[in-house]
Amino acid sequence: MLNNITDCEEGEGGPNSQGDGNPKESSPFINSSAASDAEKSQQYDGKNMALFEEEMDTSPMVSSLLSSLANYSNLPTGSKEHEEEEYNEEGARPSKKPVKAPQLGTLMGVYLPCIQNIFGVILFLRMTWMVGVGGVLGSFIIVFMCCSTTMLTAISMSAIATNGVVPAGGSYYMISRSLGPEFGGAVGICFYLGTTFAGAMYILGCIEILLIYIIPQAAIFQIEGLEGPEAEAALLNNMRVYGTIVLSFMSLVVFVGVKYVNKLALVFLACVILSILSVYAGVIKTAIDPPVFPVCLLGNRTLLSKGYDVCAKVIEIDNETVTTKLWMSFCDSESLNATCDEYFINNNVTEIQGIPGVMSGILAENLFGNYLEKGVILEKRGLVSDVDPDSPTISSNRYVLADISSFFTLLVGIYFPSVTGIMAGSNRSGDLRDAQKSIPIGTIAAITTTSTVYISSVVLFGACIEGVVLRDKFGEGVSGNLVIGTLAWPSPWVIVIGSFFSTCGAGLQSLTGAPRLLQAISRDGIIPFLRVFGHGKENGEPTWALLLTVSICEIGILIASLDSVAPILSMFFLMCYMFVNLACALQTLLRTPNWRPRFKFYHWALSFLGMSLCLSLMFICSWYYAIIAMGIATCIYKYIEFRGAEKEWGDGIRGISLSAARFALMRLEEGPPHTKNWRPQILVLLSVDAEQNVEQPRLLSLANQLKAGKGLTIVGTAVHGTFLDNHTEAQRADQSLRKLMETEKVKGFSQVVISSNLRDGTSHLIQLGGLGGLKHNTVMVSWPRNWKQPEFHQQFRNFIEVVRETTVASLALLVPKNISSYPSNGERFTEGHIDVWWIVHDGGMLMLLPFLLRQHKVWRKCKMRIFTVAQIDDNSIQMKKDLITFLYHLRIEAEVEVVEMLEGDISAYTYEKTLVMEQRSQILKQMHLTKNEKEREIQSITDSSRGSIRRKHPSKLRSQHSTEEGTSLAEKPEEESVAVSNSKQVQLIHSKNASTPTSPTSPTSPTSPTSPAGGAATWTDNKGADKGRNLLAGNQESGRDLFNMKPEWEHLNQTDVRRMHTAMRLNEVITKKSKEAKLVLLNMPGPPKNRVGNENYMEFLEVLTEGLNRVLLVRGGGREVITIYS
Repeated sequence: MLNNITDCEEGEGGPNSQGDGNPKESSPFINSSAASDAEKSQQYDGKNMALFEEEMDTSPMVSSLLSSLANYSNLPTGSKEHEEEEYNEEGARPSKKPVKAPQLGTLMGVYLPCIQNIFGVILFLRMTWMVGVGGVLGSFIIVFMCCSTTMLTAISMSAIATNGVVPAGGSYYMISRSLGPEFGGAVGICFYLGTTFAGAMYILGCIEILLIYIIPQAAIFQIEGLEGPEAEAALLNNMRVYGTIVLSFMSLVVFVGVKYVNKLALVFLACVILSILSVYAGVIKTAIDPPVFPVCLLGNRTLLSKGYDVCAKVIEIDNETVTTKLWMSFCDSESLNATCDEYFINNNVTEIQGIPGVMSGILAENLFGNYLEKGVILEKRGLVSDVDPDSPTISSNRYVLADISSFFTLLVGIYFPSVTGIMAGSNRSGDLRDAQKSIPIGTIAAITTTSTVYISSVVLFGACIEGVVLRDKFGEGVSGNLVIGTLAWPSPWVIVIGSFFSTCGAGLQSLTGAPRLLQAISRDGIIPFLRVFGHGKENGEPTWALLLTVSICEIGILIASLDSVAPILSMFFLMCYMFVNLACALQTLLRTPNWRPRFKFYHWALSFLGMSLCLSLMFICSWYYAIIAMGIATCIYKYIEFRGAEKEWGDGIRGISLSAARFALMRLEEGPPHTKNWRPQILVLLSVDAEQNVEQPRLLSLANQLKAGKGLTIVGTAVHGTFLDNHTEAQRADQSLRKLMETEKVKGFSQVVISSNLRDGTSHLIQLGGLGGLKHNTVMVSWPRNWKQPEFHQQFRNFIEVVRETTVASLALLVPKNISSYPSNGERFTEGHIDVWWIVHDGGMLMLLPFLLRQHKVWRKCKMRIFTVAQIDDNSIQMKKDLITFLYHLRIEAEVEVVEMLEGDISAYTYEKTLVMEQRSQILKQMHLTKNEKEREIQSITDSSRGSIRRKHPSKLRSQHSTEEGTSLAEKPEEESVAVSNSKQVQLIHSKNASTPTSPTSPTSPTSPTSPAGGAATWTDNKGADKGRNLLAGNQESGRDLFNMKPEWEHLNQTDVRRMHTAMRLNEVITKKSKEAKLVLLNMPGPPKNRVGNENYMEFLEVLTEGLNRVLLVRGGGREVITIYS
């Protein structure tokens, strides 16, 4: 059994390595090596191919491709190492013989090895017993099921083997490359264990033939004189001792050299064929002249042949009646009046022929089964015996007894190993001249031949041999002869010697093949802890793998019972065959473009039938062994999945994932998700620096903490430039995103867009992120840091455009402020609150987000508080009751508080802050001035504004603190005034009603925002001016303030004044209530519909969140995301 993997798969950096340390599937010209530059220049020298000179640097010419394919050779394990060793010892000589290409054909390469591996110990030692116990019909069903399973598996295997070149590695290679490294490793280990236990079974069969049929006197633990459990224990101990000795000898032979095993293979095969032919010759002879193999019966009970010399109670010698040895077995003395066993007295002794012959009609008697319990006496059907049910059975050691309890499923488990071995041809794929032709023909022909032999043997055994002899497992009633040997011609010794050597040969083959299979798995690197077994001697012989194989094989030897070991290896082989069928069925159903087998006589239904038969037989043989085998395979699968090396082999499991994903995406397209199924599918917008490193890693920490909803996560960024020039930078950025996602344990997808404008790149991410129905419904973007500084002006404009686009696209928006202060995934809050300020209804986002956060271990111990704002016309007590009821129906636990915000006059500080904000817009009007004029204009504006503010409220001015995202304009007007440096890129912002004097009266409308959820507030200056005039006319008390107005206040936009007033009042309340909260969630006001007022919008948000450590601004997507219904 030769199990190779190609050179490029064994190590990294081969000719087909992708450069990432992860060897990929080899190219079609596997053994081709890169030509040197000089060779390339000679190869491509000329003008005929000048048009394709660029492609020739990376792609081979057709002639070189075809030459590589034609010269491809598949050498068995160790051949390459043998040649290298010879080369190193003898030196580099020009006359060194080249490696011979494989020359084995179908007959010698596939058919005969399969015949040798399929025919084995079960045929010679257990087949007759199975027919006697299970009957001809039952045995026929067992043989038919098992042979059908292997035939269907061979069809599937032929399809896989002819779907491209099969490198030496055989069945493991086919399974792993078809089902992926996880399934390949699990099934490969199961196949290895099955092959190893098969070696133990063959050795036990060899010892059984030796100690029972050839040299019984060699037993170390004597069985003579022992009965029942003691005799059984002695036999098992003999098996253990001699089995260990034979195993040691065989392992030494394998270690010395495989060439000796291969040379003896034909001898062992000749023994098998000769033994089978002798059986058929014996069957023919029984029709002409049946052999004499008498069986002695007492009543209908079979007597041990060693318990009598003459099949009679007494005999006449010289007219004198003399008792026989049989008499002494049942009586207490030799005298005729001795006290004897009652059954012996009441029944006569008869002698029947053990082999009545094929024409005797015994087939009808053996047609049906006769299952026995352990210790039951073998009885002949049809004979009447006189039995006293009340008298106990004594002298049971004189009868032939059943050694084990038998039933149908046990027979299946014991018989199935006799049909294994169908992989022998594919395992020699490296030696075959044309593997794609030889493997299907040779394997199917071998299975057909063996199945014919097995089915005919069932019928012929039942038609030729007496039932009590068939059920006599060890031939105790026919003078200790091997039962199948009694049928053979010319002598039973033909079968005995032939079966002995065939079992020895099969054991050697198993000990040769199993280590190479383990070596192939180890060299693939998919199971890290097995890598040590990939090493061996200099010539490639797997020394360490052989040691492990011998150790596992010794476990089977210690079990010592052939009938107990057979079901174990049946499990592992059945699992291997099941996955071969699964691989073929998947490849056929998925219609992979690369699935083009030369073998056309396959169908997915046949593969599924074979897979179902394998699974059924596993549980029929032994349900607990089946569970153990599947548990081992599952553990290996999971281990490879979590710890194993990642391999991309183009396997069928990846195809299943693609098909399942396509099907699921098509289903998602049918309509939007129901509110109950809504979960945040987050698009995280990150920015990268010049080195393509992520600037806000804590955004991913927050995204991970929100993933209790198990939704989609897309992490995106935009790279400035063009695709042709900046593709490398985009790849680096993508690697940075993936690395950060792995660090933060965010499961999702990364996406990098290259654009000449970062604003457009971000817009493309928002528009095109996701696929089909699996698209993001929420965008998370960080608050623009230091947005008031001139160099960051474009950043906050981009931010506002993101707000506008999410509003138009009906996407929810999450804006964490002070993101660097948010907790990492490793931190834990032992106490604290998550405060929700519910100003306007946003579809329930403000309720859902804290619930999701509290599912994560970072926020788990934080309590949730919900604050809502009551206006002058609201009943705050009723609002609190309604809110508590609403939360109860939502199944959300939270403290509830209603905050009353009464109307009040707009403070002078509000006017001054609004004035400073609008003066920023005036600065941008100076674009047409020279540089010196700009600076003088800016200085005059800022000086006047600074002086007026300090005169009015110096204490309030000092109390304002700058946040991480930017510094206040009131404190640092010089820094902000430099905004004119980018003024040519900014549209002038000028209020049309700036010349219209308005009164700084208190607004009569509610101070809280009234824009609908998900909608955009109206920020139109004319509308604000009209409201200002109406307020001036309607409020008589405000007249007294006209005389106290500052000249600068007269031209202020009253809409901006009222909004600043709302922001300051809300900030005052929020700061008072939630200053110590771990996180504050707040409704995010809508952006202005037009570009006029962008800076004012940012200033309002800055004032609203001033003095708070962690703020999450939330804007709904315009739909309900939480429901009270189940």
